Amino acid sequence: MFVFRREDLPTDPVFPADLKKLGYFINDNDQIRMISDPEKEFVFKINRNDRWNQLNREAMNACIRSIVLSRLRDLGLSTLRLPLNAGPDDRHVPIMASSNLKTASRVIVVFGEPSQDLGVWAYRTIGSEGIDAGSAVAFAKSVLGQDDPEDKDNIKADTALILANTGQLVWYKAGGRAITNTSWLALPKESAVDPLPRMTRRNKIPRNGNWDEHVECVFEDVLKARGNLESENAKIDIIGLAEGGLAAVTYLAENWKEWSSHISAICLANPLHYNGIHIFPDSSPSSSATENSFENFISSRCRAYVLSNRSLSDPVPGAADHGCNCYASGEELNVECIMPKAWKSMLEWLEKAHDDPNFGEVQLVLKDDLEDDAEAVASEVKGGEE
Repeated sequence: MFVFRREDLPTDPVFPADLKKLGYFINDNDQIRMISDPEKEFVFKINRNDRWNQLNREAMNACIRSIVLSRLRDLGLSTLRLPLNAGPDDRHVPIMASSNLKTASRVIVVFGEPSQDLGVWAYRTIGSEGIDAGSAVAFAKSVLGQDDPEDKDNIKADTALILANTGQLVWYKAGGRAITNTSWLALPKESAVDPLPRMTRRNKIPRNGNWDEHVECVFEDVLKARGNLESENAKIDIIGLAEGGLAAVTYLAENWKEWSSHISAICLANPLHYNGIHIFPDSSPSSSATENSFENFISSRCRAYVLSNRSLSDPVPGAADHGCNCYASGEELNVECIMPKAWKSMLEWLEKAHDDPNFGEVQLVLKDDLEDDAEAVASEVKGGEE
């Protein structure tokens, strides 16, 4: 048996969170490229040992996070800690909110994917198309009317933005910050061959232990604070990405009576909720109750964008499963890339719904949805016979 002394073990690699030291720069198109080869994107595989590759990527992502958060702050967004009573040294999750949150009559809330850092849609899009394009920066500029810094008349003082944080839900005590599971796997170790750090209860953030809890905390601590953190009569638009959207839909389905007068419309990317599982028909005999049911709201003031090889906003099957019209997102392969492709279409539709309280999405009947309904009925009949 071979026994290695601690000093003989290979040291854990260290990569600086500095673009220049990593060998990269930001070009005139807002893209990160190699200094030695300005046409080349970030290279993940730099070593046969995956630990080196992993830590190199985490250093690059740390640079990107710093740039994205700095740009969002420049747009007027600031950090809120959840739970709200948490101090800077307490376990907490950071979210971002625009400075006009307390006065705006309209609030757009984004519940992102659990795999991503705050303010980031897709690192792969940042790498290929640009930092603003793959993050919430371009989106936030549009929401807040700051697409053109010279056009002061376009600033939308009456629309506020909240970026929730379903990804960074692990407390890194030594670093004093919340991180994603991906970042946890890249934390420093005593040596390159030591086991990964083990999570304990001290790494769990109160009331934000998972994405379900975090979404509930945003509703209960922030969106419900009407007259305090936000305007008393503010109307709320929700954008939910994958699990973030599922958590929002599930929460509202269970608490719709309380929230029905405050939610304007919902847009989903890669919807994960299903009729009969997360949304149930209103069994109330009152017609007015049925009209105000969450099922009716989902069918009329909610739409979803899905992976598809069709052009952006083309109708596609899915209404039978999700209870709302589904549209092509302009993205065919990667769920995380739906938001960079579809957010402009989302905002146009949300604006239309906000401007007209009586607006209702016209229910589209597609051949594939009819076939799905027929198969479901046949399956229920067969199950009953057995």
